[in-house]
Amino acid sequence: MRLIDSSIWVEFLRGSKFGLALSGEFPSNNEWLVPTIVQLELAKWLVREISEDKADRLIAFTGTCVVAPLTTAIALAAANSCVQYRLATADAIVYATAKAYSAELLTCDKHFDGLPGVKFIRKPG
Repeated sequence: MRLIDSSIWVEFLRGSKFGLALSGEFPSNNEWLVPTIVQLELAKWLVREISEDKADRLIAFTGTCVVAPLTTAIALAAANSCVQYRLATADAIVYATAKAYSAELLTCDKHFDGLPGVKFIRKPG
């Protein structure tokens, strides 16, 4: 199972060369883990930057993947990640969700660089 962080999604949705090159890293829908916090981040970004219709279509797509709600167990693990790794709340939820599902986290967000279970891909430039 693989969790694609919002940072990768945004690069892909922008159509950047980097984002499009990463599309080969995307898993099949039944192996694609999508935390509800990522749905929130993507919907917010799409409504602000592109359109509400595009946000609706993307959220419909994520619904065909494995959607992971924020549970109490994940929230408590995220709180520990905030302290241990100095992650912001949303990042800690994403990281804790990946760990709870034994999923690899794919990201280009440098806050995750070097953490166990993370595949960090540095953005060019």
